[in-house]
Amino acid sequence: GFLLPQTFMEVGSDQQLDFLREWQYKLWSAGYLGVHWPEQYGGRGMHPAFQSVIDRELRRHSTPITFNVIGLGWAGPLILDIGTEEDKAQYIKGILSGEDVWCQGFSEPDHGSDLGTTQTRAVRDVDDYVVNGSKIWTTMGNYAKYMILLARTNPDAERKYDGLSFFLSPMESDGIETRPIQKITGEYGFTETFFTDARIPASCLIGGEGRGWKVAMQTLQYERGAAAGSAGGLMAVRVNIADMIDSVRDLQRDGQPLLQDAVVRDQLVQLMMEEKALGLGDRRLAINELNTDYPGSLPLSSKLRLSEYQRRMRLYGLELQGGAGGLYVGDEQAIAG
Repeated sequence: GFLLPQTFMEVGSDQQLDFLREWQYKLWSAGYLGVHWPEQYGGRGMHPAFQSVIDRELRRHSTPITFNVIGLGWAGPLILDIGTEEDKAQYIKGILSGEDVWCQGFSEPDHGSDLGTTQTRAVRDVDDYVVNGSKIWTTMGNYAKYMILLARTNPDAERKYDGLSFFLSPMESDGIETRPIQKITGEYGFTETFFTDARIPASCLIGGEGRGWKVAMQTLQYERGAAAGSAGGLMAVRVNIADMIDSVRDLQRDGQPLLQDAVVRDQLVQLMMEEKALGLGDRRLAINELNTDYPGSLPLSSKLRLSEYQRRMRLYGLELQGGAGGLYVGDEQAIAG
């Protein structure tokens, strides 16, 4: 057996990738992925509400993740919104089936996530762009067939944001190299990507030369949930408060079950209330009339609040485990959960 990744950022072996690719293909073939994407490109052309119901059931049954997140959640919606018919015909079906893995080329080693200072260069040469530079934290870059790439096409632009362009770049080109990055846990998932006189077709440009900043911001709206369009599926395994309680149910403190401690019970109830509120916020998102005051603010704030809640809830779970909370998965003394 082997551990399945909890997020797409943890796919570090061919064994994991093969399993998840097969799972996504089965999910899509059964009609449970890309339900509201157009039929002519591999979807089913139905109302987005159907995908929401499917996703809730997938989460309820704790199914594996749909690993091709950059394609399903970011590149796919972008292509459907602003791509040409040729783009849609070329890319969308492969995203849904899992055949074509996508990665993201935004962050750079010397500039982090400050996209406005992107230094990777793309110079037009007849029907190609010649790309030089590097990107970092490229999730699944070593497995990807395509990359959403932000590069500087005009270094002399008056505003740094105006000299950027956005590409749907093939990864299987001469001059493109990926190197895996090992995490502190010993796992992989990230890579660094190097471009050395790599030639990509000019047809890979999307949104127009010099308009890369606008396209990148639109893409990040999909990522942060502020714009709809994701093909669905489970992007990550979400541990909830019930899971955490189950993991500590058999623990004792001073000879008594931990869950009988009044302080622990009060703190767990507080977390349960917060989780319920987050769930109600998700339901509110589906009702347009309840989101007219500050459009886009609720999904953005929900993402932040969920991330903070998950962080605090997991830390509390480790705290309840005491010294065993410092042990790693697979250790004989580790508490399963």
